[in-house]
Amino acid sequence: MSTSASPDTAGTQDAVSWPDPARRAAFGRWLAEVGPRHGLQPQTLAPASADASFRRYLRIQGDAASFIVMDAPPPHEDVRPFVHVAALIGAAGLHAPRVLEADPAQGFLLLDDLGRRLYLDALREADPAEADRLMRDATAALVQWQLRVPADTLPPYDGALLARELALFPEWCVRGKHHISWGDRERAIWDRTCRLLIDAALAQPTVAVHRDWMPRNLMVADPNPGILDFQDAVRGPVTYDLASLLRDAFVSWDEERELDWAVRAWQAARDAGVPLGEAFGSDFGGFWRALEWMGLQRHLKVLGIFCRLELRDAKPQYARDLPRFFGYATRVAHRYAELRPLLALLEPMSGPLVQRGLTF
Repeated sequence: MSTSASPDTAGTQDAVSWPDPARRAAFGRWLAEVGPRHGLQPQTLAPASADASFRRYLRIQGDAASFIVMDAPPPHEDVRPFVHVAALIGAAGLHAPRVLEADPAQGFLLLDDLGRRLYLDALREADPAEADRLMRDATAALVQWQLRVPADTLPPYDGALLARELALFPEWCVRGKHHISWGDRERAIWDRTCRLLIDAALAQPTVAVHRDWMPRNLMVADPNPGILDFQDAVRGPVTYDLASLLRDAFVSWDEERELDWAVRAWQAARDAGVPLGEAFGSDFGGFWRALEWMGLQRHLKVLGIFCRLELRDAKPQYARDLPRFFGYATRVAHRYAELRPLLALLEPMSGPLVQRGLTF
């Protein structure tokens, strides 16, 4: 076992690529400093996962356990929000990686390793009973997140941010990927739809919002679930995270199951004292409508993000799930008269999906 890796050798294993030699050297120096405190073995360093940002995660073995290194190169990434929210989650009694070492200036963190079993993989393989158990655990944890994570220390999910997210759709999906130019009529429809969605979101009670409470960011763990990728948490609409969970980027459910999980989450939130205020009262129908409209805002945003990942960031794999999001958006736009004009904007890109109102 080696706990004294030198700056010249730490992090240079063939399993880990470092396109920037200066960053590789900086990582080696950092690992040599923190490694002895945790019994880290530099020769075991290997990729763990990457995401849609500039962050990546490496796994490294210690004396008695494995750890995760977050490599988040400045100025593209700032690890301070992750450190802040990780502390809030820990204080709330929820299960997330502890930050064991932090170098915000260089963008290196050492974290607990919550394992290798993503919710996404488990749900894809699960029978209905096991899927139900996992989803109930996820919604129960979400209720505790909303109740115990203090929202007042988080940035606001305000109208400006909601509008910037929606603007990704015409920029990257409409013009960028599909090469469609809107005229005055289409722009008027879009502007009105955005106003409706933003106003509906801002009318909701606010709680701490993870922003990506989805199976790819939850781990099968004990206690279950482990929570990942929370650095973008904000103070915002109470339905946002549940919409993210139920209508995911990579796995979908029939509406009967969505409704069952949503009713249980809504009732549990009411019983626990999550601030639902007068917006929904005892009316699940109003809560469900708000969730669907909130989900539509997210789906349009994600359509833009996935196209941007393909076109700008050379990550074409995300485009495979565009039909799923067109399906989600189509279903909601069909259901509510105020949103139906949006179908005319979706149809040139999704065609038969809009005409038949299919979902995935």
